[in-house]
Amino acid sequence: MLINFSNHMAALAQRYGDREALVNIERNRRYTFSEFHLLSNQIVNMMVSLGLGVGDRFINILDNDNLSLIHAPTIFKGGATGAFTNFRDSLEEHTWQVAAANVKVAFIETSLLKTHYEMLIGQGITIVVMDKPEDSLEGVLYFWELVDQAPDHNPDFELDDREHCALIRFTGGTTGKGKPAMYSMDNWFSCRDTAFAFDDKDIWADEPRCIHVAPISHGSGMLVLPTLYSGGCTITQNSPDLNAYCANIEKEKATLTFLVPTILYRLLEIESDLSTLKYVVYGAAPMSPGKLKLLQAKLGNIFIQGYGSTEHFGFALNMSTQKHIIKTEVDEVRLGSAGQPTPSVECVIVDSEGNTLPQGETGELWVRSRSVCQGYLNAPELTAEEFHNGFWKSGDLGYMDKEGFIYLVDRKKDMIISGGFNIYANEVESALNSHADVFLAAVVGIPHEEWGEAVHAEVILRDNVSLTDLELIAHVKNLIGSYKAPKTILIVEQIPTSVVGKVLRRKVREKYWSEARKIS
Repeated sequence: MLINFSNHMAALAQRYGDREALVNIERNRRYTFSEFHLLSNQIVNMMVSLGLGVGDRFINILDNDNLSLIHAPTIFKGGATGAFTNFRDSLEEHTWQVAAANVKVAFIETSLLKTHYEMLIGQGITIVVMDKPEDSLEGVLYFWELVDQAPDHNPDFELDDREHCALIRFTGGTTGKGKPAMYSMDNWFSCRDTAFAFDDKDIWADEPRCIHVAPISHGSGMLVLPTLYSGGCTITQNSPDLNAYCANIEKEKATLTFLVPTILYRLLEIESDLSTLKYVVYGAAPMSPGKLKLLQAKLGNIFIQGYGSTEHFGFALNMSTQKHIIKTEVDEVRLGSAGQPTPSVECVIVDSEGNTLPQGETGELWVRSRSVCQGYLNAPELTAEEFHNGFWKSGDLGYMDKEGFIYLVDRKKDMIISGGFNIYANEVESALNSHADVFLAAVVGIPHEEWGEAVHAEVILRDNVSLTDLELIAHVKNLIGSYKAPKTILIVEQIPTSVVGKVLRRKVREKYWSEARKIS
């Protein structure tokens, strides 16, 4: 279907007018719906003046507040394809992403000029910086000078919302190098619609104010369009400082946020007034049921779980606040699930041949809906391998119960085979995280001459506690049995996580397997 997204935005501006649409905290910028509509028109018209038309690509290496200006509303108004990276990724990561996307223009933070200038200029890319640089450099333009010179009329691009590739995002790379996933506009409209399908309907009522401390280039960005279409306000914070985040929730009267579990756990240590928050959507990694109960005691029953991914940019599964209420043992077990399929999303559990399995049997989760991306850029073989008949093969192993709740037991690549037994790292981590003195755990298989692999854990303890590895092993044995319990545990100060807070098991695993390869 052909759409002119500027008309969509114009209608929202007419409806919501002087309501706040966007607040950038660190840069102290505030835009109403009317102002944001005209500004995003200017940005697109400026892009056109840089030669960015249909079929051309640009990349954003930006923190949250600047990325919010060149996010979904702006990108959908123009004909060029945008690409999102994570601002906190390394130069090495940005280098291959820029090359993979084959971009003409890069919008970057001015602070990155020192590290990224030669790489970008070397690839013939025009650089646009978001703050005025101290010195002029060849090939570098200043964003606001360009915008001020651009008209604010409708850019008037009519695009097919199913066929046009509007956006590229890179997978998280938790099990290997990331992949460039391509999206149509309708993929993102589907993400909006899956959020609107939550059982907690009033999440979108009364002018929601959604604060983002997690990168909107990733999971937190799933709340941008539903907030916009609800007449709500997107509030961005760049710094990962959680004390500042809590203060900003109170100051901006934020009602909604998205966080990953590892960040939520840290809120347990912070004293602050978060009473304006009505809902916290969490996802991107499994939540420890034990930690969730502590969070409910602190913040109330305000949690909604959502399961999505880069390849399925929508809430494939969700679990409402009502279903987070614990009255029985069955309720507590349910907290370990990833939720039920969102209306309009197909979720099936299949065996290695793609055959649907009965309830209760463990297999791979496949997902199909309008949110499934268009595939991977310039990678037809990889696309064919990971997508089938409209389904995305998630790589997550799990099972479905009789009520449709799906329990994810592990990633296929993270399953540990020890002495012939299949052991799921998620289950062991959940048992470790349930201990009151554990802050975070990562479980991997390490080389073992007799069993092939042995279960090993690295654990971060909470502040000012003393706990031995033997005590932790006994705790896990009591919960899930001896053969699943770690044979060894290392107490550490840090566990590697991605820039969005996912535990990077591959980084933990590499240490042990690389040593084994050296010895062999």
